[in-house]
Amino acid sequence: MIHRRRGGGPFLWALGVVACASVVGAQTVDWPSERPPRPLAARTATFPDYEVRTLANGLQVIAVPHHEQPAVNMRMLVRAGSVQDLPGKAGVATLAAALLDQGTTSKSAEQIADEIDFIGGALGTGSGSDVSFVNVVVMKDSFDLGLEMLADVVRYPAFAPEEIERQTQQAISTLQVSREDQAYVASAVFDRLVYGRHPYGMPGNGTPETLAAITRADLEAYHSRNFVPNNMILGIVGDVGADEAFRAAERVFGGWAAADLTPMTVADPPPPTRRIVIIDKPDAVQTGIRVGQIGIPSNSPDYLAFDLAVKILGGEGANRLQRVLRSDRGLTYGASADTAARKQAGDFVAETDTRTETTGEALRLMVDEFSTLRRERVSQGELSDAQAYLAGSFPLTIETPDAIAAQVLNVVFYDLPVEEIGTFSERVQQVTPADIQRVAQRYVMPDRLSIVLVGNAAEFVPQLRRVGFTEFEIIPIDELDLMAATLRRPDRGGASRETPADGPLLARH
Repeated sequence: MIHRRRGGGPFLWALGVVACASVVGAQTVDWPSERPPRPLAARTATFPDYEVRTLANGLQVIAVPHHEQPAVNMRMLVRAGSVQDLPGKAGVATLAAALLDQGTTSKSAEQIADEIDFIGGALGTGSGSDVSFVNVVVMKDSFDLGLEMLADVVRYPAFAPEEIERQTQQAISTLQVSREDQAYVASAVFDRLVYGRHPYGMPGNGTPETLAAITRADLEAYHSRNFVPNNMILGIVGDVGADEAFRAAERVFGGWAAADLTPMTVADPPPPTRRIVIIDKPDAVQTGIRVGQIGIPSNSPDYLAFDLAVKILGGEGANRLQRVLRSDRGLTYGASADTAARKQAGDFVAETDTRTETTGEALRLMVDEFSTLRRERVSQGELSDAQAYLAGSFPLTIETPDAIAAQVLNVVFYDLPVEEIGTFSERVQQVTPADIQRVAQRYVMPDRLSIVLVGNAAEFVPQLRRVGFTEFEIIPIDELDLMAATLRRPDRGGASRETPADGPLLARH
């Protein structure tokens, strides 16, 4: 969950495609054409019994007895993440989560680490766009101590100045390294294109500039505003009975007073709009490609069918993109597509990496597969392969207390019926080819795709024109600013680059 994804006529993108077909079809490659093995038959999986109660202070508690292992997983979800970052303070949620286990008002970071190690447990923290979490796993005989440790780091983080400085510098260093990572840059820019200035589109980890501006007061304000019991969900899964779990939760958290919650008003993400952005990285020998658009939230009644449609496009069990780009053309080592579901919206994205000299062909083929998915009814065989993967892999998601906790908290967090977990495999098998065509025609818009290419622009821009892509923006990577409305550093926004190979590389072609 922490980490996440997506009418219009399909033929608008196809202007000039007939003329380009000879270019795309000219290459023949002696490439392995083996198909993946057929998926195994799905195993029957039964979700364990569960019980949900809400304490007087508003804390939701979910107990799932699971006695196959003498261990207990305790996971606290906070309904707050980078969406709750204040303007100019991007990265507060991520930094606050990283600091939760780096010292409390009664224990140092070293003491916390020693204590959890001594009982053979594990403690982790993290955050995403909509949620933050603390996870504690202990053996059954340390259940009470583990729950008290969870409460300590959730309620009483010290936010010690020296730890803030250390975590901030680590985060800044990581971001500086990431700026040279094609995959990171491509995905970050894709999010900006899909979500615009909506918080989902902004870098949740912040930027070196916004992280450097975060103060201890910012962290304390974020924590006090969001880390309150009536904004939290506690899951207790493992070798404890339901009544024992609820008694322990009441003892440890029952005295914590509820607080007034002021919901943040966030505008809806923008509608999908055709846009191609090239991040020019002259030293690159391959091009990172992202193609996709806005999707649907996970509580949509169409989500399961839509997820299967994207699986057919590029997911496990089917993957047309892998077949076309790798097996048939030899343009890449791998291609995939996936959905990312968030609280307010979602997106879907296809991605691959290809040699600079095959960028245009790979992009043309990817976009054509979006049009085909929307235009043509999928076969029962393709759908069955995708269904077999989803249904067959489901038992793996409920084998351990940690996996069960993730499943049940996901469902509650996204306002879905918990009872649907146990019927997942059956609901997957009920999706029909007609359902796939319906959701593809409703949500897949080939004429409004967001496209990001990161690579050596001077080498592949002529290819784009030859295969029908004539309007795009080029941003040199050293001018990229993920926080700026134009995606360019304010002091460099009007600059353009020239290359002898192709003439001017203007901001708009």
